[in-house]
Amino acid sequence: MTSRLNPKKIPQFVNQLFIPPVYKPTIHKHKDKIVHKYTVKMCEFKQQVLPPGFPKTTVHGFEGLIKDPISKRSRIFRSSPGPTFEATRNISIQVQWINNLKNKHLFPVDPTLHWANPNGFPPPAPPFKAFPPGYAQAQSPIPSVVHMHGGETRSDFDGHPEAWFTHREKQKGAAFFTSRYTYLNSQQPTTLWYHDHTLGITRLNTASGLAGFYLIRDPKNKIEPLLPQGKFEIPMVIQDRTFNKDASLFFTNIGINSNVHPYWDPDFIGDTILVNGGVWPNLNVERRLYRIRILNGSNSRFYNLKLQNKKNKKEYAFHQIGSDGGFLRSAVKLKELLLAPAERADILVDFSKFDAGTKLIFTNDAIAPFPGGQPPNPNTTGKVMQFTVRGSKAFKFPKLPSKLNTIPKLIPDVPPKMFVLNVVQGDNGALQLLLNGQRFEDEVTEFPIVGSTVDWIFANPTKATHPIHIHLIQFHLISRQKFKSDAYLKAWIKINGSPPLDKPPTPLSVDSFLQGKLRKPDLNEQGWKDTIRVNPGEVTRFRLRFAPQDIPVSKTKPGKNFFQFNPSFGPGYVWHCHILDHEDNDMMRPFQVRKK
Repeated sequence: MTSRLNPKKIPQFVNQLFIPPVYKPTIHKHKDKIVHKYTVKMCEFKQQVLPPGFPKTTVHGFEGLIKDPISKRSRIFRSSPGPTFEATRNISIQVQWINNLKNKHLFPVDPTLHWANPNGFPPPAPPFKAFPPGYAQAQSPIPSVVHMHGGETRSDFDGHPEAWFTHREKQKGAAFFTSRYTYLNSQQPTTLWYHDHTLGITRLNTASGLAGFYLIRDPKNKIEPLLPQGKFEIPMVIQDRTFNKDASLFFTNIGINSNVHPYWDPDFIGDTILVNGGVWPNLNVERRLYRIRILNGSNSRFYNLKLQNKKNKKEYAFHQIGSDGGFLRSAVKLKELLLAPAERADILVDFSKFDAGTKLIFTNDAIAPFPGGQPPNPNTTGKVMQFTVRGSKAFKFPKLPSKLNTIPKLIPDVPPKMFVLNVVQGDNGALQLLLNGQRFEDEVTEFPIVGSTVDWIFANPTKATHPIHIHLIQFHLISRQKFKSDAYLKAWIKINGSPPLDKPPTPLSVDSFLQGKLRKPDLNEQGWKDTIRVNPGEVTRFRLRFAPQDIPVSKTKPGKNFFQFNPSFGPGYVWHCHILDHEDNDMMRPFQVRKK
């Protein structure tokens, strides 16, 4: 068995930052409509992830037609993260997703979880086999399905966890409809991403490399032309990984409750930081303004980013202009930026104020697991990447308008929904994580009405911050407030019993358990979001509207559909914790949109 690679022995800032190329579509015109079509394969290959001198690493990634940024010629290209989709608002695209993963999985598939299970393999009983080799009937074939995270998408194109398919579509999940997806791109310009979403193995498929950026641009938007473009606009996905000495990727293979789940661990925390698929890279920057679109693509690790001078450790401010669902109301000046898994931040960094030769580091001081784990090692996971300032002449960028976007004030028009986040404890820690005490396979309990606006209220008596992601819509964070979490959980269990429950829970109002003052969202959270941090010991209120972002508040009402599709059609949607290890066991629930 190969041993772990010590991250301190990996040279830092040697890799130059890889910028994923952009997929090139074939353009089809039908009457007055234009459709961009793509064919994208999920495949296995070797990539230089560690610095030169180390062997290449076997990864999973995406392959498709691109326009080479240097030669300008079209060619097939594969990478992890995959090439970037650049979509134009209101021009739909069709993607033919092809699962070309022919080998066994790189990581240990835990067959005791509720998972895709393409071979119908009965869950084994203890004593369990060690990994490697694990269980051959679980390791191959590899099921996969792609979710476009943050998109307003019809449910049969949403990448439902049970819409997975294997190589050549020999096996398919219960919710499979097609592998050719249509994305309408009708929402505001923003930074989305695409990633695997297969039931019970999302953590493994995404960690193996199945993720990439999906950008929506709007030629009619008045702010976009004022921002840095081309080589001055940098997509940046941050991930944590652990390597073996032979440069292969390592993933946890002994569970914390291995007598129940042999390989599953509630939090994969890597000891090495990757940006855009390369370990601790450097980016040479000119003395001017840059737009950096940051995605936390890690399974479990949070990042609290600061921009620090490498030499004197001085920290510098930057401005955030956008979040998950588009531009903020106005730019927000920040000295630090906290991002949970799946959150995005669109930021501006002004390098014109630095002398040529200055080296700046994006540092990270977020606890892992967050917020009750260990601080990062300042020499390894406390660093993300380096910027080296080049050039002699500084270029001053014109100021942006004070108003970037109109964020409406949403008004609830149906009663609120109450949810509790649960941990089922084993002998050595979390055995299972649940929403409202229920498993993914339990009956649907959420039936939001199209056009309605509703508050979802989350009480979190667990010890972890859970980033909650809801498919189909962008929504708003309204407030956070402390509560007597132990007393509330005790009262909730007295009414409903200990989770997992065999029926939907009876809601328990949290009002009499609240403590302290109600806190408004931070300024950089006061925009459209699709993933929101639900902190331990707090009650967090979301405001969801089951309508597109741009529909005026005065026009929406329960039962009126403004989507360009029927959201009640198909297998339905899901909502879940975006700590992928939690999502896979079993912190995910379905919902079905109703017409009335």
